[in-house]
Amino acid sequence: MIMTTATSTDEAARAAGVAVLPVGSFEQHGAHLPLTTDTLIACLIASRLAKDYDLFLLPPLTIGCSHEHATFAGTISISASTLHLVVREIAADLERQGVRRLVIVNGHGGNYVLNNVAQEANVSEPRVMLYPGRVDWEHAREAAGCVTSIRDDMHGGELETSLLLHAFPDLVRENWSTADVEASERSDLLLLGIAAYTDTGIIGAPSSATENKGRLLLDDVSASFNRPLKLLMGENIITKKRATDG
Repeated sequence: MIMTTATSTDEAARAAGVAVLPVGSFEQHGAHLPLTTDTLIACLIASRLAKDYDLFLLPPLTIGCSHEHATFAGTISISASTLHLVVREIAADLERQGVRRLVIVNGHGGNYVLNNVAQEANVSEPRVMLYPGRVDWEHAREAAGCVTSIRDDMHGGELETSLLLHAFPDLVRENWSTADVEASERSDLLLLGIAAYTDTGIIGAPSSATENKGRLLLDDVSASFNRPLKLLMGENIITKKRATDG
């Protein structure tokens, strides 16, 4: 299951101090991946983290900030201010229940405002984490044997197609192996949108995707979560003190 089926009594017994919130989007992913791709990936990772680390799994936010994809059919967005407010209110209500720390699993790179949500929440103490970050994805790509980089494989490429081939193979259309588009130079993306660089909506190499890479990507993202989870719980304070003492 990628969405929680827990009851209220289940969560009362768990008494988790950390919740996991998947945040996705509803946007084009070319002809071979569904509009829900980012949400599915966020849910896949969030449910794996919740299972492996016994955390409180929340349902996903399924529409994000996808304005750079607005010219493609099916893409729906909310404003950055709306997403900011919704996540802040979720965090506040979690705190009311005694869950003071939140992990946001962001499946869409255009949800930039989530960085601000985390920064604002962490002024006094670690409260909110975005995961996986760029370094986490780079490590996972290497562990899985991906042949593309994050920059070259921006949208609907090797990574996203591999994850869906692994977890949701029935949702990947047959043309995925011939859908590659190269557009490594995108300096005006925020001004012009993704349509200025690709006719199909894809930027990357889905032809390099495999089910096994998807499995290894997910395994590595979960295994690597142990370190940032410790930071979220405040163990970085101990690390700093030991470094100073040494």
